[in-house]
Amino acid sequence: MKAIQLEEPQSFRQIDIEPPNPPDTDEVLVRVHRVGICGTDISGYLGKMPFYSYPRIPGHELGVEILEVGENVEAFRPGDRCSVEPYINNPESFASKRGNTNCCEDLQVLGVHTDGGLRPQFIVPARKLHKSESLEFEQLALVETLGIGCHCVNRAAPKPEEKVLVIGAGPIGLTVIEFLKLAEACVTVLDMNQQRLDFCKETMGIGNTIQFTPDGSIEEQLVEAHGGEYPTIVIDATGSNVSMSNALDYCAHTGKLVYVGITTGEVSFPHPKLHARELTIMGSRNALPSDFKHIINLIEEGKIDTGPWITHRTPFDEMIDVFESYTKPESGVIKAIVEIE
Repeated sequence: MKAIQLEEPQSFRQIDIEPPNPPDTDEVLVRVHRVGICGTDISGYLGKMPFYSYPRIPGHELGVEILEVGENVEAFRPGDRCSVEPYINNPESFASKRGNTNCCEDLQVLGVHTDGGLRPQFIVPARKLHKSESLEFEQLALVETLGIGCHCVNRAAPKPEEKVLVIGAGPIGLTVIEFLKLAEACVTVLDMNQQRLDFCKETMGIGNTIQFTPDGSIEEQLVEAHGGEYPTIVIDATGSNVSMSNALDYCAHTGKLVYVGITTGEVSFPHPKLHARELTIMGSRNALPSDFKHIINLIEEGKIDTGPWITHRTPFDEMIDVFESYTKPESGVIKAIVEIE
């Protein structure tokens, strides 16, 4: 059986692996049909993802079909279509017992800490599957990335019409925007890439966008966009330690700053900026099981349209050759999907 392995940063290879064993009592054997490529995969490829281990079979945004179930599995049957919750947590850990399975101390994320879905078949704990009767495999593959935005917005807890700045209009930033819209927040988007900002305007209906330039006055444009006020919530989805360090400058007094991007660099700022404004800073990692169920329902009900997100589709056998292009903003990629047939 063929699989794609990231042997080390910037070095993919196709390898032969043994077919998986039959599922254990609480496990499921799945057939992978679609794999989404996201910022984590790109950061792992570039060697900038702090949690990544090598060599690794990537792939954590997955649309799968169940082939076989273990004897204790009653909620699923062969043929079911599912999204995979790729955060393999220890149910006995401190965080898991508090309901925070997304940031368990022993967390093993598929495609990051342990091998993921860029292979035709593998074994998954049944508790990590979320079924849909109607969604297509590529829709199911997008549930995980949408979950990142859903969880982040839940952390930020915006009120209707509250002023929110999203820094970074890559795939994760876009998922944040999607759920801010559902929360009826007043959204402004900041990014360096005009093509991404155009996508926010034309496809996502965001009226306030600001293109970052090193010599531009972001603060003045922000205040103008928000009627003379700074946003009370700032969400940084860039993964850039420079951007994350500067994000406090854009927060209103008593506001919140949420880091949903991740960086290997140090994030620093003068403490008086934080103290004088009495700001709240928080991280947002992964998503919760309830987020997966909620997102599947939203897509099924037509409240989220995943169609415009998918800009690139790549057959499994061609992925290694084209992956480098996914790392370049000028390629216009919003979301790339790998097709495993």
